[in-house]
Amino acid sequence: MSKRVRPSRSSVTLGLLQHACGTDPAANLDTCLTAADRAARDGAQVICTQELFRSQYFCQSEDHAQFALAETIPGPSTEAFQKLARRRKVVVIASLFERRSAGLYHNTAVIIDADGTVLGKYRKMHIPDDPLFYEKFYFTPGDLGFRTWQTRYGRLGVLICWDQWYPEAARLTALQGAEILFYPTAIGWHPSEKSEYGVNQHLAWETIQRSHAVANGCYVAAINRIGLEQPVGGDGLEFWGQSFVAGTSGQILAKASVDKPENLLVTVDLAKLDVTRTHWPFLRDRRIDAYGDLTRRFVD
Repeated sequence: MSKRVRPSRSSVTLGLLQHACGTDPAANLDTCLTAADRAARDGAQVICTQELFRSQYFCQSEDHAQFALAETIPGPSTEAFQKLARRRKVVVIASLFERRSAGLYHNTAVIIDADGTVLGKYRKMHIPDDPLFYEKFYFTPGDLGFRTWQTRYGRLGVLICWDQWYPEAARLTALQGAEILFYPTAIGWHPSEKSEYGVNQHLAWETIQRSHAVANGCYVAAINRIGLEQPVGGDGLEFWGQSFVAGTSGQILAKASVDKPENLLVTVDLAKLDVTRTHWPFLRDRRIDAYGDLTRRFVD
């Protein structure tokens, strides 16, 4: 009679929730909660939503009416995920449009431990302003800094979308002991540009995040939405999905589809961080005495 093989105590199963978003915030919350519950039933221990999952990507225009989509933290969404976390004994990272005060809003992720406790939140530090990505109109830059949280299933760092292009953000989060970097994301193509630039745009997005895994010897999980959204008419944005998890050497461990809603479940071994970092000792060999110019905008 064969013995049942138990998973390593250092292993943890990640659940990345990829789906489309409609125009009804309550329905979007239900969709996300249902997906999270299913991921937990299927074995996920750390579950992460895509960026701003409660609505379509409203930053395609500058419209004061969209501030009504924001909520306090804690608030209705936080409380719903706390209940799920307690019931399913899972860690949840939920990306929300935070109303901090009158006239003060953030793009925020709330981190909930497996007993339902809110461990803290991360406010998006880098705020873009590009065609159809008019985030500076809505979001105050984060003021909580780069942070990590010790959860039941590992030490996690959270960054949000535009943050994923900045090696400084990944490094500073990894230096606080992050074993996994999570990136809730809403990124896609301008349909008119897709044929000419689409392949290179997606490859750049994937490559930069894989490089964070290499440079820091940690896991990276990027969670993106799918679907064509045209909240203000025109061509809108076609979100490219392809949520993925990269290993400690930057290798793609698993990737979701371009256009299908799915829960991407990936089991990672946190013990591999020490193996990777002792074979590729980038943290050991950093010349911290020579990096002062990083605090300057540009070195003339």
